[in-house]
Amino acid sequence: MSVKQKLNDWIETKFLFVIRREEDFSVITSFTITKIKIGLLLMLVLMTSFAASLFLSKTLLARWFDPAYIESENTARIYTLSETVDSLILEVNAKDRYVKNLKQIISGEEEDYEIEDGQASDGSLEVNRSEIDLYKSSEATRSIISEFESMPLEESNFSTFSSSSFTDTYFFPPIQGVVVSGYTPSNDHFGVDVVAAENEPVKAIAEGTVIFSSWTLETGYVVAIQHSNELISIYKHNSVILKSVGDAVRGGEIISIIGNTGEQTTGQHLHLELWYKGTPLNPQEFITFD
Repeated sequence: MSVKQKLNDWIETKFLFVIRREEDFSVITSFTITKIKIGLLLMLVLMTSFAASLFLSKTLLARWFDPAYIESENTARIYTLSETVDSLILEVNAKDRYVKNLKQIISGEEEDYEIEDGQASDGSLEVNRSEIDLYKSSEATRSIISEFESMPLEESNFSTFSSSSFTDTYFFPPIQGVVVSGYTPSNDHFGVDVVAAENEPVKAIAEGTVIFSSWTLETGYVVAIQHSNELISIYKHNSVILKSVGDAVRGGEIISIIGNTGEQTTGQHLHLELWYKGTPLNPQEFITFD
């Protein structure tokens, strides 16, 4: 018998598969299959298994079988973390600038301006020398105007905001006492001085968030609160501060104790200032202290 004939016989060899019942050995079904069909079936199974494995390795099992997946995932995480860190750095820098500028306002530090009599350095605004002296001690507020969307500092602003902006707002008196020095911006006194009993608690005039709580050389222990409507209240010369930056306070809540701290004080009292969009207001127009 030739090799070709043997090969044909091997290929054409048929196998009979019979399925019987175990109880009586009766035939349920039967079928025949050749070696060619067995080979094709095995190839189909192998190809199906390969395709399924490839699919799983790129999807559900990628974390275990695809090295590039881990690398790409880590790269995406690093990129996200980098963006978060950059955002946090910008936020921290903005907060640092904000606190620095707020300290300038509270301590009364001045900024240098090259201004000639009658005209600003850029030639765009006519300025009176008396008006420059009036606002000189509060020029630090210009650096945080963008924080509060403030209006330009003009002489008319002192009366504009005080009469109409907070007519529907009730302010708690921070302390009960006697006003010994009133609001006189012409003398660089942008608040009122209230004398009260020793160790008298100082209260927040309204709900808000503490944005400054620290010591300054000229005004001692100082607390500043950001209220709604872009209003800031500042409490100076305290003996003790009871709140920290970021604390939320309610109107009438105790924030400090009256004191006599700082170089600018001449006795125990509370110095209270109100600022609206970078412009000082007269506290006595809104608050009764006696």
